[in-house]
Amino acid sequence: MNLVAHGIGTVQDLPLPFWMLLWGGAVVLVISFLLLGLLWQRPLLAAHERGQGLARGVSRFVLGPLRVAVQLLSVALFGLVWAAALFGDTDPYRNLAPTWVYVIFWLGVPLLSILLGNVWRALSPWRAIADGFVWVRERSGADVQPLAVYPDRLGRWPAAGLLFAFVALELAYSDPSSPRSLAFAIALYTYLALFGMAAFGRDRWEQSGECFAVLFRLFSRIAPLHAEQDRLRVRWPVTGLVGAESVPGSAAFLAVMLGSVLFDGYSRSTTWQNLVSDIEAPYLIDRPGIGELLVTLASIGGLLVGVLLVGSAYLAACAVAQRIVNAPRGLVPDFLRSLVPIAFVYVIAHYFSLFVVQGQFAVPLLSDPLGRGWDLFRTADVLPNLSPIPTVVTQWVQWLALVAGHVAGLTVAHDRAVTIFADKRDALVSQIPFLVLMVLFTMGGMWVLFLS
Repeated sequence: MNLVAHGIGTVQDLPLPFWMLLWGGAVVLVISFLLLGLLWQRPLLAAHERGQGLARGVSRFVLGPLRVAVQLLSVALFGLVWAAALFGDTDPYRNLAPTWVYVIFWLGVPLLSILLGNVWRALSPWRAIADGFVWVRERSGADVQPLAVYPDRLGRWPAAGLLFAFVALELAYSDPSSPRSLAFAIALYTYLALFGMAAFGRDRWEQSGECFAVLFRLFSRIAPLHAEQDRLRVRWPVTGLVGAESVPGSAAFLAVMLGSVLFDGYSRSTTWQNLVSDIEAPYLIDRPGIGELLVTLASIGGLLVGVLLVGSAYLAACAVAQRIVNAPRGLVPDFLRSLVPIAFVYVIAHYFSLFVVQGQFAVPLLSDPLGRGWDLFRTADVLPNLSPIPTVVTQWVQWLALVAGHVAGLTVAHDRAVTIFADKRDALVSQIPFLVLMVLFTMGGMWVLFLS
């Protein structure tokens, strides 16, 4: 998906030499590790997890009338985007759907989630449709119950599979910004989302099968706002990441998120582009369809390799940590949430320029969503600024985001270690493999970002 190129330069125009950026990030992580070991001797995040409750009137308004109004708007926008994809101009630059799906939704909602909490509960059109159906049925006196019990052993594996399918559409399919392809994907996902909610219940399916709800809920744990028992509460950022993530499939889910960004960066490298050319070249003239299919399959394979690399690296770090401190059980669930801020900053660092530049196109496209020459909101003639931020500023944002995200991940992991290990030495030693993991993730993120 390249509505506009979101690479912002090459190693020649970096603000500092690449080796300096690379080692600077590693040094920051090592210093952070030492300071955490010296100053963070007991669990601190759990004490601030709940935070302070906001005024009940504010909570009632936000979680009541405002949420319903946002749900109605989300359904209307959903219908508009789907209609644009199905009936609008086939040129992705003249159709609202590609920009809305891949930029406003895919990049904007994570940002809202880490600022305002689990906003997807109100923004999700599928949840809104299901809520509306249940509301109507209950008003008619019907008893609305799920059709089946969700098997606990499945955990988040369905969500991981659906997230992989979405990123495969975005990164591996030959024409991901095709409005008609998006119309089919939207319709298929809508069927799965509504079927899952009807079969297993709205909350259960959102927690396990609706991949966007799972992802944005994880991101919302970073946010200073959260809702608890119909009350809005404010807390220190990142404190919501305290605790273990023991739901089956959670590791696979986060590996898909991290691995997909890794592959996206690598797929724009000269090495990968040469491989794609070699695969496609023999079929370009006589059988171009075969060439496209082979490239798509190779890209899916590359995406899967990226996911497996990230997942294997995390599992290896957990195995080494368990071995060196003789832990009586596996540590995989305990440190999973330390990957959440890393997953978020990968999105920010990798897609920052795309969001800033291409996001502006949503303004004129909203006035002419189907590409028919309309001007519904008098914004059709708005000309986006294709260079709104200097390249050097973008690159510093990317570098700082990567380093800050990995420091946050290291902090969450350290807090968990001092929670589960009574011996402070074990707590510190157990974090050495995760320090190595964070350094590798940081270097890998910079490599695909600045050198691909």
